[in-house]
Amino acid sequence: RTEMPGCSLCMGNQARVASKSTVISTSTRNFPNRLGQGANVFLGSAELAAICAIEGELPTPEKYLEYMSKVDSDAADTYRYLNFDELPSFVESASKVEISDEMREAAAKMS
Repeated sequence: RTEMPGCSLCMGNQARVASKSTVISTSTRNFPNRLGQGANVFLGSAELAAICAIEGELPTPEKYLEYMSKVDSDAADTYRYLNFDELPSFVESASKVEISDEMREAAAKMS
């Protein structure tokens, strides 16, 4: 089954899987029994999760690469949203953000 996108078992998504299930998760955390008692949880990318949903199982490396060759052919368009510094509307909006002296000092302490 598929679940609503979210952050796994935090922030209100308390759905657990059946005992001893095999799960692909796009969450950033994994530890024993996090998603279900005895569940085998594999962390993966959104692309891998989509392939698993289509195939109904973890793909072989060959099957994964077959799907990804289709994704890669459109990668420049598919992943352009990740290049915020190249989006004119983002750059324009970001240039108008005012940062207080207090925030500048806090940021300087963190670096």
